[in-house]
Parts: sequence; structure tokens; C-alpha cells
Amino acid sequence: MSGWIILGLIAAIGIFAVTLYNRLVGLRNQVANAWKQIDVQLKRRYDLIPNLVEVVKDYMSYEQETLRQVIEARNRAQSANTGAVTHESIQAEGALSGALGRLFALSENYPNLKADGNVQKLMEELTGTENKIAFARQFYNDSAMSMNNAVESFPSNLVARQFNFQKAEYFELPEAERAAVQQVPKVDLR
Repeated sequence: MSGWIILGLIAAIGIFAVTLYNRLVGLRNQVANAWKQIDVQLKRRYDLIPNLVEVVKDYMSYEQETLRQVIEARNRAQSANTGAVTHESIQAEGALSGALGRLFALSENYPNLKADGNVQKLMEELTGTENKIAFARQFYNDSAMSMNNAVESFPSNLVARQFNFQKAEYFELPEAERAAVQQVPKVDLR
């Protein structure tokens, strides 16, 4: 009789371990899928930027440095994007977002640029893509948090350690961009 109890206990522990393992696999796949969703939008962004810069550069002859920074940031982000989440790819994407933000802000100073239909269309497409990237990043970070909670929580951490499940890296703002976001803009309504 005690043999059956021990055998039942071992089977229950085995089923529990398999359930935890399958949950960890599902979370790892969810994190990978979330990154692929970001990757799709980043590809679209990479394709739109050269077109926007080409159209804008005729209007912004005095802002060639900003345009150069956007192109360099795009190239760095594209080369850092290996299809996997890395600290370098996250930093490069943050730098590109900052450069695009500066380009958008500068474009407000050029009425002819704002009136151009091609520029408006490209800016709308890029803004829409940036919004999709923001939502995809949020989903990715939520997925990473779920994965990290499972990897660190007991008893799933025992299974995670045994099968080498790793914590996912969050998509965070680079320090320079975080400092820029924290600065309060001055508004003069006069």
C-alpha cells in the first residue's frame, strides 16, 4: 500500500514539473513572439526613414546634421537588430527613436515642409509605425515580466534553473533619452 502512495506522489511531482516546464516554454515563446512583432514594425520603420529623409532634406538645408544623425541612428539600429533581443539592439532602437523625435520637432519650424503632401504622408506613416512599435514594446515588456516572474518564483524557479531558462531583458529607454523625457518643456502661450 505504501508503495502505491510513494509511486502516486512521484507521479504527481512529475506531472507538476512537466506543467511548470510547459508554462516556462510557453512564456519563452511568448517573449520571442513579442520581439518578432517589434521586429516587423522596425523593418517598416527602417524602410520609411530613407524616404522621409530624402524628401525632407531639400527643405531642411540648415539641418543637415540632424538628418545625418537620423540616418546614422537608423543604420546602427538596423545592424544591431539581429532578430534577437540584445542590450545593443535595445540601445540602438532607443537612439533612433530620439533622433526621429528631434527630426519631427525640427520639421515644425518649416511651414513649407509641413505643407508638402509627400512629407505629411510619410510623417503620418512613420508616426503610425512609431505608435505600433510603442504598443509592441509594451506587450514585449509585459511578456518579459511574466517570463521573469516565472523564472524567479518558487517552485517554477527550480524547473527553470534545471532546464536553463533565462530571464528576458526589458526594452528600456537609454539613459540619455530618459533624461530628455524627464525635462519639463517650457510653454509660452502669449
